[in-house]
Amino acid sequence: MKTTTLFKTLLLFFSCVSMTNAQEILTIEQAMQIALENNYEIKIAKNYLKIEETNVAAGNAGMLPKATATVVQNNNLQNLSQTRTDGTTTSLDNAKSNSLNYGVGLDWTIFDGFKMFAKKDQLKELQKLGETQLRLTIITKISDVQEAYYNLVQQQQQLSALDTTIVISNQRLTLAQNRFTIGKASKLEVLNAQVDINTDQVALLRQQELYANSKLILNQILARDTPMDFRVSDEFLISEKLEFAILKTEAEKQNPQIQALLISKRVAELALKQIKAARYPTLKVNTGYNFAENESSLGFTTQSSARGLNYGFSASLNLFDGFAQKRNEKIAGIQIENAGIQIAQQNQALNTQLATAYQTYLTNLELIRLEEKNQEIAQQNLAITLDKFRIGTITTIEFRTAQLNYVNAKVRYSDAQFQAKLSEIALKELAGIINF
Repeated sequence: MKTTTLFKTLLLFFSCVSMTNAQEILTIEQAMQIALENNYEIKIAKNYLKIEETNVAAGNAGMLPKATATVVQNNNLQNLSQTRTDGTTTSLDNAKSNSLNYGVGLDWTIFDGFKMFAKKDQLKELQKLGETQLRLTIITKISDVQEAYYNLVQQQQQLSALDTTIVISNQRLTLAQNRFTIGKASKLEVLNAQVDINTDQVALLRQQELYANSKLILNQILARDTPMDFRVSDEFLISEKLEFAILKTEAEKQNPQIQALLISKRVAELALKQIKAARYPTLKVNTGYNFAENESSLGFTTQSSARGLNYGFSASLNLFDGFAQKRNEKIAGIQIENAGIQIAQQNQALNTQLATAYQTYLTNLELIRLEEKNQEIAQQNLAITLDKFRIGTITTIEFRTAQLNYVNAKVRYSDAQFQAKLSEIALKELAGIINF
């Protein structure tokens, strides 16, 4: 009896080892690195940042001159009749005339009330906003990767628990069959053991399905081929030394959402500065070199040409625009005020989220310790129950109860670790210190 049971246990063990060796072991560090390289949302955010970096240019702020080259040609075909002052008349059918003008010109705004400098600073702030948005995207995606990864760790541990209960159920069936053979048990005991094995196998199949689907989800986040198979670590790495005061300080300095709102307020302030620039005069200089050629079949001048340099300047000052300037400044001021309100609102929300997440974190750490003790007790109880069942001093119902208690204790312990890890990830995400 013991030899048969040992053989089945070893067979299952080596089968699991063979399956493990055939699959890639994906670490959490590898998963995060793959996400940084492949994730589509991170790639899009990086491209948006490239756009903002490209926009930071003196020409985009209006600081550089504009040079243009122009060519204009006109051709006419007309029936003309002219009467001169001396009374003579001249006429010509299909008279041709044409003109050709070409040249280069340069326009340069040399003063616009410092608007161009405010625009350049605003472009730099928008680049910083792009960097912050990229960091927010990366933190969010890395958080998703970690949650999906440790969900797989949990699913893997639960698969192990169900594998264990099937081994135990097989031992129970073997014992029941042996007892029935020697006349110490009824056929009903054998049937009950077989039913329980079938129930355990159904639970195992469901868990395998959930595990496989969780792999597909992680592969999707990593932007890999979804059928790619792999295994994850068998353990949770949980930090138990997070301190609320440190997390709060880091959140105030590094939380991407707060940083984005601070930058947005600075952008609004620079927008107001650009609007106020309209109160100052605008001074432009211009110069150019032009060529002109004209031909006519009829007239006092049948051909002319000219070339030369032109230069000058222009100045303008808004004297009255229907109070539009005052209205625009007032609206820009309100937008700055709203940006400040949004910062205060986000700070309050962040502090609330941090406080609640930290309390959940502490509770989950305590639950880990409790569930670990429960698992140890359930394991001891199962070992004692199994010995008693072998000698026939307890019923099959009592044995099944001890078996299920042990499996449920392992599942609850795994879930407690997973929930604690989720709490840790959430806290680090809020504080902007999540590792990647």
